[in-house]
Amino acid sequence: LNCCAFNSSRFLIKGGLAGAAVYVAYDQGLLGSGTEGAEALRKAQEALPPVIQEWTDYLGWEVRAAQLPPTPKIEFSLSDSWNKGVHTVMSALSVAPTRACEYTVEGWKYVKDLVK
Repeated sequence: LNCCAFNSSRFLIKGGLAGAAVYVAYDQGLLGSGTEGAEALRKAQEALPPVIQEWTDYLGWEVRAAQLPPTPKIEFSLSDSWNKGVHTVMSALSVAPTRACEYTVEGWKYVKDLVK
């Protein structure tokens, strides 16, 4: 009984964290259009260096700006990547019946050769 209560509480905690992560992603616009996602990424890149400095000051670490690596520049279009993925999937689906017939014929030939 105790083990079951422990597992269910772990499940509830994990579910709560996952739900919170999805809510934050939705609230920040990461689940919206490509332009909303790009805007959220830009905001995060602007906010990251001050947050790092604040935490190092809070923890008492002396970090000079020269010691921190520069924020990486991420330049890709989320909408272009999405469109490329959609085109790839649709292309694969359009040739799937033809490929299935080819593989079926090859499979029957292989089975016939084994039976001989």
